[in-house]
Amino acid sequence: MQLNSNVPSGPLEGKWDRYKFDLKRVNPANKRKFEIIVVGTGLAGGSAAATLADLGYKVKNFCIQDSPRRAHSIAAQGGINAAKNYPGDGDSVYNLFYDTIKGGDYRAREANVYRLAQNANNIIDQCVATGVPFAREYGGLLANRSFGGSQVQRTFYARGQTGQQLLLGVYGQLSRQIGLGGVQMYPRKDILDIVVVDGCARGVVCRDLVTGEIESHSAHAVVLATGGYDNVYFLSTSGMHSNVSACWAAYKKGAAFANPCYTQIHPTCITVHGDYQSKLTLMSESLRNDGRIWVPINKGDKRSPDQIPENERDYYLERKYPSFGNLVPRDVASRNAKIACDEGRGVGNTGLAVYLDFTEAIKRDGEAVIRAKYGNLFQMYHKIQDEDPYKVPMKIYPAIHYVMGGTWVDYNLMTSRDGLFCLGGANFSDHGANRLGASALMQGLSDGYFVLPYTIGGYLATQSLSQVNTSHQAFKDAEKQLSEKLNKLMNIKGKRTVDDIHKELGLIMWDYCGMARNDAGLKTAIQKIQALRADFWENVDVTGSSKDFNQTLEKGYRLADYLEFGELLARDALTRQESCGGHFREESQTEENEAKRDDENFCHVAAWEYAGEGKDPIRNTEPLVFESVKLTQRSYK
Repeated sequence: MQLNSNVPSGPLEGKWDRYKFDLKRVNPANKRKFEIIVVGTGLAGGSAAATLADLGYKVKNFCIQDSPRRAHSIAAQGGINAAKNYPGDGDSVYNLFYDTIKGGDYRAREANVYRLAQNANNIIDQCVATGVPFAREYGGLLANRSFGGSQVQRTFYARGQTGQQLLLGVYGQLSRQIGLGGVQMYPRKDILDIVVVDGCARGVVCRDLVTGEIESHSAHAVVLATGGYDNVYFLSTSGMHSNVSACWAAYKKGAAFANPCYTQIHPTCITVHGDYQSKLTLMSESLRNDGRIWVPINKGDKRSPDQIPENERDYYLERKYPSFGNLVPRDVASRNAKIACDEGRGVGNTGLAVYLDFTEAIKRDGEAVIRAKYGNLFQMYHKIQDEDPYKVPMKIYPAIHYVMGGTWVDYNLMTSRDGLFCLGGANFSDHGANRLGASALMQGLSDGYFVLPYTIGGYLATQSLSQVNTSHQAFKDAEKQLSEKLNKLMNIKGKRTVDDIHKELGLIMWDYCGMARNDAGLKTAIQKIQALRADFWENVDVTGSSKDFNQTLEKGYRLADYLEFGELLARDALTRQESCGGHFREESQTEENEAKRDDENFCHVAAWEYAGEGKDPIRNTEPLVFESVKLTQRSYK
């Protein structure tokens, strides 16, 4: 497989503007002749669908939920980055670019990250124009706060509901285009296959989640904006509908899958509290602006936090990283929480928690100020934990939150399969080995509002695509294969529930491919996943009917994909014999337990190619070339 990034030449600052000028265009009258399928209605998918329709394309927009407003983007809490420098602390587009490259441990494509930083200011203007109620300072300027991995305040926010407010802004634009007829909405559809004709993606096959019917839809190009794959771990902060199936189907149709081992552990999540828990809850990184993280100095200290004096507390992030303190990047904060708990200094009943303490901030600013900043987050914590964080410190522990890996895309956001594009959290392109907080919302809106509308036009203007509709044999073949897979699942009639097997897979992933990985553990994980996959196809029990609303079947075919994908994730982690960002190989660390990269052998993207059923995938590489930044050991001290 040839991986051509299509990054333009020339100075970094001018690449995107010059590239847009050079792109071929579709004239306004001809845009009405093209149909585009957009899968997903989150910030990336919804903004892309609305913008493409506004340009004149005919858009078919699919979502797995009953409404675009329920896309997982709504769950984002803390904010969105941009370098407007309103606080006057010296920020710039280049600073945002550099912090993002450094935060990703120099494992992202330089040109893509700079473009993201360039687009960020336009994103804020666009969101304000769509009515997003960002917090404002007394004088009227939009307010900013700090997030991890940065020493400036550049994060725009709407209390702890930023994702929700941004999504409502996108939804308003999308609804307008639905009303005008530019977007045809398809809710409650699960995309399970990509249809390829003459080497180009020309449609999708989906299952109607209400009726169970298998449907095909054709178009001139397909856009995937389906989010990340972190539910492979079973317990994560992602919504229960988030899954890998559409991207996995694309992988099997020629779209390479890049860096699947790059998973993010978020340091401030509510701790696991029971065996029957189905997901985890995030406490926004914004809380680390005012909350101080600590554990007792002494091992096994089970006193209540108010009984532990200051001289017996270890504010370990402030001690180890004086320049950044509690605002170190997520991977650094997570590893240090794990180290503290592994040393026996964790708090709570399980010992797998650290304190996030607002006592000092409340004394300094008053409860009213803290309530105005974080009130909904404190309320959420109180409801789940039955503890009032205004009176006692929060107990938090790292959890799976995001993934930096995803479908490989070039500078145009097109996959290695012609005509198939991938946006936002579903692709790999902008975050390297560790995403900085408040960058996911930025990437989704950059891809949807400001990148894809140009690049997809460049693709359509240079193609001679034949007329294809759902009567084509390729659609019939895809429908048949999908029906056979679903029937096979329904007819196993085993003795294990889908959730039971998924929990076992999640435990394997967390134990061997979680916050720390090593050679022996990853080899064990691969063997265990292979055995579990065989057990799944012999012993799973999928009840109900495939021709009806059936959530057990939904979970079943998604788990079938996760059991294949989980092995690929472990393989990728095994072959990347270095530590970088969230991928922490125990064999590759500094004396101070920091990630130790191997730039000589692994300064590249690993893009996996499907080789066929039962065959080992093929590992391809795209070298990462850095022209504007110098590769250095990350330091936040």
